[in-house]
Amino acid sequence: MTASSPSLLQGLNPEQLAAVTWPPQSALVLAGAGSGKTRVLTTRIAWLLQTGQVGVHGILAVTFTNKAAKEMQTRLAAMVPVNVRTLWLGTFHGLCHRFLRLHHRDANLPSAFQILDSADQLALIKRLLKSLNIAEEIIAPRSLQGFINAQKEAGLRAGVLDAGPDPYSRRLIECYATYDALCQQEGVVDFAELMLRSYETLQQHAVLRQHYQNRFRHILVDEFQDTNKLQYAWLKLLAGDGAAVFAVGDDDQSIYRFRGAHVGNMTQLMRDFGIDAPVKLEQNYRSDGHILTAANAVIAHNSERLGKNLRTDAADGEKIRFLQAADDESEALFVSDEARSLEREGWDLRQIAVLYRSNAQSRVLEQALFQRGIPYKIYGGLRFYERQEIKHALAYLRLMVNPHDDNALLRVINVPARGIGSRSVENLQAAAADAGTSLWQAACALAPKQAKIAAFVRLVENLHSHIGHGSLEDWVKSAIVESGLPDYYRNQKGEHQERLDNLEELVHAAQAFKPQESAFEVLPENTDDSNPAFPLLAFLSNAALEAGEHQAAGDTPALQLMTVHAAKGLEFDAVFLTGLEEGLFPSEYSLAERDGLAEERRLMYVAITRARKRLYLSMAQQRRLHGQTHFGLASRFVDEIPAAVLHRLSPQGARAHYAEPLPVRRHDSPPAAAPQLAGFAIGQNVRHDKFGTGVIIDGTDKGESARLTINFGKNGIKELDTRFAKLTVV
Repeated sequence: MTASSPSLLQGLNPEQLAAVTWPPQSALVLAGAGSGKTRVLTTRIAWLLQTGQVGVHGILAVTFTNKAAKEMQTRLAAMVPVNVRTLWLGTFHGLCHRFLRLHHRDANLPSAFQILDSADQLALIKRLLKSLNIAEEIIAPRSLQGFINAQKEAGLRAGVLDAGPDPYSRRLIECYATYDALCQQEGVVDFAELMLRSYETLQQHAVLRQHYQNRFRHILVDEFQDTNKLQYAWLKLLAGDGAAVFAVGDDDQSIYRFRGAHVGNMTQLMRDFGIDAPVKLEQNYRSDGHILTAANAVIAHNSERLGKNLRTDAADGEKIRFLQAADDESEALFVSDEARSLEREGWDLRQIAVLYRSNAQSRVLEQALFQRGIPYKIYGGLRFYERQEIKHALAYLRLMVNPHDDNALLRVINVPARGIGSRSVENLQAAAADAGTSLWQAACALAPKQAKIAAFVRLVENLHSHIGHGSLEDWVKSAIVESGLPDYYRNQKGEHQERLDNLEELVHAAQAFKPQESAFEVLPENTDDSNPAFPLLAFLSNAALEAGEHQAAGDTPALQLMTVHAAKGLEFDAVFLTGLEEGLFPSEYSLAERDGLAEERRLMYVAITRARKRLYLSMAQQRRLHGQTHFGLASRFVDEIPAAVLHRLSPQGARAHYAEPLPVRRHDSPPAAAPQLAGFAIGQNVRHDKFGTGVIIDGTDKGESARLTINFGKNGIKELDTRFAKLTVV
């Protein structure tokens, strides 16, 4: 065993040091937001390697993203002089893929098996349904895709599922079984299959399982709170009875239950691997004091948590600003005006984020930013008018006003599915080309002979008949409902509710739209506002303009817009958290679910801890949501923040009313490097009769003896004099 480089541990705080130098036994590291968990995990691997406790081939390190895996690999390469490329470090799916390539015969896969991405999987499912003569109206392809993936992530094959008396569920299970057989026949695997097939192969082949259990003596896992039940079962199977599992996570940041994440895996790990208590990283290096006080106070209302309390050496900083706006448009204008003022004060727009609970909220915010000329980017998603469901609805509206719009017709002629397949579309295009007409004219000519095209023609004609009757809002509602888009998305799992919310938000956009104020800049000069279709033409033109020009491009400094879910793992100097009303955040859906409120509160905790220096909270007393006007009450999460750290802004003159200078942030100097010792070496494992096995992490040479600092894991860090303490090297 060799001693570690002093620089490896330099700068670690006592909690981080305890985690990094944990004895060779399992541990759960409860890493609070901004506490340096990535550094701890990477340094732990480097520590194990450099102190000779394990070789590169004896480590398995699991991350949740390829980006995180590459970052860890880069850091490790700079820390230890070993070829880290030989390390088994990667995502769950990446490591399972590697395993299956090596053992494809045991897994009953061809050596050249291919991986289906989500789009490929959906295409195969559509082909499968067609071969079974099951119409997409009966089983939506995306619904079947979601069902299959959910069963696999739960570790369940079709053969063990019980549909009971429900014929629809029985049909889904039958399709799942046929899908598995087809994938096996074609030599392909989807992402969920990578995980399940790896687990089954290890479970069924004792020799192979024993080989990997003997090989991987240290298993390290990042973002452990996001693991699902199958991932945990896979880790437990690989660990066997001898490996030390070092899991880093934060139960307070478990926000992916809808993806199958099971926060209970953290307490299960402690039971299964004999971990008495977690190692807590509570020193926060990101946020000022008032922000952390708010985060701690909110999350303390969750009862079933392992428990920790974030702290910082930074100053208290500014109080959290809270605005109760009259309506959602006023809220959006406040955000845009405040962001503009921050920019003028020298804040970098790239370090300012606007967060919201639902994507449907972004439209009003985008509109306000556009009006103020503030560049912005949607992080991890699309701008409102670029979203699939919105583009589909706009295509129907374009056909409502102009059925000769070929692009719009091609987009929705079979969305929702109405049995007009690609071959029918090709025939339609050929007929239009031969006759020199639009696709609409060709469709009208073919309608008497083809019932499905005739039904589509009737739909468009009916939509067109609305022009001149009712309001713009009525026309948009009619186009959405009569097209069948709500039922189409309602039959899909996953993001279906968000898509429905976005369609409702489009109706709200139409209701709030004022054509006379915004249309003249975007409509052709010869457009006559006496035309009954004028409001719709103006609305469509405005939507096209907002979709095409106002998101910042390239490296232009821009405000960051995103959902709270998308913000996890990120941090910003200033954060605007909008829409803090009961029924929106926490969402009304979560209030009806078991443990739903606890997850929403964790989401609030994540949102608060994204902010470094300044945090704004806002709500709207009146908001148009899901097609209805709601009169909102402030979110219970605002009430859970101590009044001492909260400043309530008046709607008028908010900036003038409250503005404090930013505090100077303090940076502590790193501790001195630990010395080498005569007779003992830093990094050695030693045993003590009372405290058990520990790791030497520091010491002072006193000539005939030494004063050693030893991390005994669950028994704590002790200082022992070698003259009196009976220590044996393990």
